[in-house]
Amino acid sequence: MSDKKNTPKKTAEKITAPKEIHTFAFNKENYMLMIAGVVVLIIGFTLMAGTEDIFSTTKLTIAPIVVVIGFIIEFFAIMRNPKD
Repeated sequence: MSDKKNTPKKTAEKITAPKEIHTFAFNKENYMLMIAGVVVLIIGFTLMAGTEDIFSTTKLTIAPIVVVIGFIIEFFAIMRNPKD
């Protein structure tokens, strides 16, 4: 018969667990852009508020443009790839 013993084969010398790396989804630049976007949004909505003249150029044209710019800044702040 055979002299070979039924021993388990070594597939790897030493199996180590993968290191856990705790990283944040955003870095400081992302958060600064988010804060800037929120400030621009607050300015836009403040320009839209008020009861004096509801048909003023500021409320109908400038304020919505400022709000859209604020949302665009927020979009880029979220989509920006953080650098290592």
